[in-house]
Amino acid sequence: MERILINRRELFATALAAALPGVLHAADQADVSRMTVLSPRPEDLEMPLDGFTEWITPIDRFFVRSHVYTPKVNLSEWGLKIDGVVGQPMTLTMGDLKMLPRVELVGVLECAGNGRSFYRPRIAGAQWAFGSVGNGRWAGVRLRDVLQKAGIKSSAKEILFDGADVPLGKMPDFQRTIPTAKALHPDTLLAYEMNGQTLPIQHGFPLRVITPGWASDSWVKWLQHIEVLDHEFEGFWMKSAYRHPTHPVPPGTAVDPSEMIPVTALNVKSVIAVPVGWAKPGPVRVQGTAWSNTSPVSKVDVSTDGGQTWKRAKLTGQQTRYGWRIWQHDWKAAEGSYALISRATNMAGQTQPLSEEWNPSGYLWNTAQPVAVTISAQAPSIAETPPAATETPYPDGYKTACFSCHDEHMMQQQRLSGAQWDREINKMTGWGAPVKAQDRAAILNYLSNRFKQ
Repeated sequence: MERILINRRELFATALAAALPGVLHAADQADVSRMTVLSPRPEDLEMPLDGFTEWITPIDRFFVRSHVYTPKVNLSEWGLKIDGVVGQPMTLTMGDLKMLPRVELVGVLECAGNGRSFYRPRIAGAQWAFGSVGNGRWAGVRLRDVLQKAGIKSSAKEILFDGADVPLGKMPDFQRTIPTAKALHPDTLLAYEMNGQTLPIQHGFPLRVITPGWASDSWVKWLQHIEVLDHEFEGFWMKSAYRHPTHPVPPGTAVDPSEMIPVTALNVKSVIAVPVGWAKPGPVRVQGTAWSNTSPVSKVDVSTDGGQTWKRAKLTGQQTRYGWRIWQHDWKAAEGSYALISRATNMAGQTQPLSEEWNPSGYLWNTAQPVAVTISAQAPSIAETPPAATETPYPDGYKTACFSCHDEHMMQQQRLSGAQWDREINKMTGWGAPVKAQDRAAILNYLSNRFKQ
C-alpha cells in the first residue's frame, strides 16, 4: 500500500467526522458560492480553475454531477443487496462491509463530458469546461472481496450497479455495468469515505463504486444493489448512452449507438490553472495539473508560443497510480500577447492531441488547448457588463413541459441549432416531459431562437 501524507485540512475533517458522526457539516458539501452552477436541480456544479492548484480536491470544491435529484438515504435502513450468478445471495449492512479489509487510494474522478463546451460544432448536454473533475482520497472495501463473499460464479460476465436515485419522469433508471475483470481488479473499490471522512450525500452516501482510471459514469453513487450477470446488460445507460466511436468521425457526424462502445478509460489530459488572462512582465510561474487513466502521467510539456516550441515542466508533489500530478514551469515573460499550451503524456506513451477529436456525445475531450495570456505592467481594464437581454415571454406550455424536472439553467448553456433542439424535445418528451402537440412548435421556436448557436 502506498504511503500517503495527510494535510491539516484533512486531519481536522477526519477528527470532526469522528467526533460528530452522522452530522452534515458545511465541509461535507460543495460550496456553491465558489462553484460554477450549470444546474441547481439536478445538481451540476463545476470547479473553477483555481481548484487545479491543490493535490487533493477539498469536498467543498469537488464537482458534482447528477442526472436526478439527490436521494435521501437512511443508513439504519440501508443495505447492499448482492445477487445474480452468485452462490450465496446476501444483503450487507455498513457494519458488515467494515468487517472486510479497509483499502484506500487516491484517484481522479472525471465526468465523461468534461470539456464538452469546447467541441465545435456544439453538442447537447451539460456544457462543462475544465472543472467536472477532482482528485480525491477514497477509502472502503475491495469490490472483489464483496463478490467473493457472495460466491461469484465463473460464468459471471458483467457486474450491474443500481443506486438509490429515482429517475425523473420516464427517464430510464441510471444503471451501469463494468466487466468482471475490472470488478475483480484489486483497485476497484466500494467507497464509504472521501478525503478522510464519511462519504458526502452529494458524492453517493453511503456507498459508491470506485473504478479508478475510468470515467465517472462507472462510479455509481448511492449504491444499494449489485447484480452479477452472465450476459451483456441491455439497459439504456449502457446500450444507448455513454458510448464513444471506435474511430475518428468527421465533426457533426451522427453515429448509431450500435456502432459505438461504452465509455471506460479516461484520456491523458492537463489543465493550466495559472496565469489566468494576465500577468506582469518578468518571472511568471505557469502551473496546473495533469492526469491520465490507469497509466500515470510521465511528463508535461509547456509552450508559450502557441505550440511552436516546447519546454519540459517540473512535476511536483506526490505521485500515485490514479491521482493527478501538480506541474509547474517558470517562464521569463516579456510584454505581449501569448498562447500558452500544456501537453501531458503518460507512461503508456499516450499524449494529448493538438487538434480536436470530435465525437457525437462530447465525451473524453482532451485537446491541448491554447490559453490566451496578456503580459503587461498594468492589468487590462475590465469591460463594462452589457445590459441584460430583454426577457422573452415564455410560450404556452413551456414552463409546464420543461420546468417539471429542472429550471432554465440547462437550456441557457446549450446554444444548439434548431435541428438539435428538435431532437432534444423528442428525447425529453419520450422521458415524460408533458409537451402538448399544440405547444410544441412554439416551444421549439423559443428554444431555437433564444438559445441558439
